Amino acid sequence: MMRRIYSPLIMVLLPMVLSACASLATDLSFPQKAMPAKFQDPKPNARSIANINWRDYFADAHLLKLIDTAISNNMDLQVALQRIEISRSSVKLANGALLPQVGLNVGGGVRKFGLYTMDGAGNATTEITPGQTVPVNLPDMYLGLQSSWEVDIWGKLRNQRKSAVANYLSSVEGTKFVISALVADVAVYYNQLLASDYELDIVRQTIQKQQEALEVVKVQKEAGRGNELAVQQFQAELLNTQILEKKLQQQIVETENTLNFLLGRYPQAIQRTTDIGFDALPKQISAGFPSELLANRPDIREAELQIEASKFDLKAAKAAFYPNFNITASFGFQAFNPEFLFSSPASIAYSVMGTLVAPIINRNALEAQFNTAKANQLTALYNYQKTILNAYVEVANQLANIQNLQQINTLKTQQNKVLAASVTTANELHKYARASYLEVLVAQQGALQSRLELINVVKQQRLASIIIYKALGGGWR
Repeated sequence: MMRRIYSPLIMVLLPMVLSACASLATDLSFPQKAMPAKFQDPKPNARSIANINWRDYFADAHLLKLIDTAISNNMDLQVALQRIEISRSSVKLANGALLPQVGLNVGGGVRKFGLYTMDGAGNATTEITPGQTVPVNLPDMYLGLQSSWEVDIWGKLRNQRKSAVANYLSSVEGTKFVISALVADVAVYYNQLLASDYELDIVRQTIQKQQEALEVVKVQKEAGRGNELAVQQFQAELLNTQILEKKLQQQIVETENTLNFLLGRYPQAIQRTTDIGFDALPKQISAGFPSELLANRPDIREAELQIEASKFDLKAAKAAFYPNFNITASFGFQAFNPEFLFSSPASIAYSVMGTLVAPIINRNALEAQFNTAKANQLTALYNYQKTILNAYVEVANQLANIQNLQQINTLKTQQNKVLAASVTTANELHKYARASYLEVLVAQQGALQSRLELINVVKQQRLASIIIYKALGGGWR
């Protein structure tokens, strides 16, 4: 009678569940912006500098040693590597969900049925062994294997596994991006340190010249050709330059400490190159084509893999609406007395059961899970487009920056030569009383400022060549 009732009910409810699931769309898309065919580069080149290994791109031996240390010790990179391990474990967990679960079951207990029940009345008149009825307190011992297996009919578990694999690959690409950023950051701070060294050297040279000029003014005052005001003005300018020297020294200390932090070590002196001039890096910047960013930039590939993972998550969320088919089985030895536990075949017990469970009442929770997965996929799609756009903008900005800095360098070099000559001229004229001490001070200030600005322009050129290398997707190979 019960079978006659349940069978039509299943035949009615199951098609309703399946038809409701069929209306859940998993193919999401939105209009994508086409990437330009080329950068706004007057000298486009088909080969991007991102294909150059960072050991070849950075020629400074001290810098290469620092980068090696950073890759070994940097904390952010170590955290990224642990994310890979977490993702790898998630893949193993998803693989395990596809396989049957088998466990050893060892247990025992005592049961007592009420006398005025069907089981109790039957036991009272039933012999459990010849001449012995079933005891009121009935022991029950079991030793055997138990197994359960969710048969992945609709692909929910397979999609969860594919999502875990995509997340694992995404974490690998994310780690590559961390390496790329780390290599660039170490190179940036190293070059800032070199620039500060040369600025400090220029300031110290200026201090020496200002001290010499101050002695000349003092001599002129004693000879009656100058006054105390000129001495005070020269002395004040010397003190101002000495203050600038102390600021640069503090700047060097802070830059060294920041670099040591990237290297994962406590503050210490940074070995660096000091025997060559601080000039712009003589590199031909080749940006290649924008489409190469899709293959070279780890963050773009990471975002793309996040889309793949979200697609599989959405399919798995849809499959949760379909009935689950589970198989449970057990096999072992069962007896009321340890003496009979391993009596074969009398004590052998086994069971096999298959269940089909379709969600009907709790569909709101499943719909919420599906909508969340859908929103996550759209978020991943928009983030992918944002990452591509950001990469293109970064490259475009640095290409323009490199061109403009080259022109600024040319003009600033000319200005520096003129102002250096003006200092010499002002000193000569001042010796013969044909120029005032104020003109000498103005010439010295202008020359110092110009030399510092030229160093800063060269520093910006070096940093631009590093930043565009990272923006094009270099530094992680």
